[in-house]
Amino acid sequence: MTENEIAKIVWDICFRIHNVLGPGLLESVYEEILVYELNKLDLSLERQKSIPVVWESLKL
Repeated sequence: MTENEIAKIVWDICFRIHNVLGPGLLESVYEEILVYELNKLDLSLERQKSIPVVWESLKL
């Protein structure tokens, strides 16, 4: 599956979620539903993966 195909799947799911629930909910709600929908399609994913960030010598 290409990146464009994956992007279209994600976009379609996000669009459907937004149309049903509308704006204003916590991001975690939308994330939970998106993960649920992607898992139904047997797509593998990693949630909220940590990445190292340095800000003014402070490692976050």
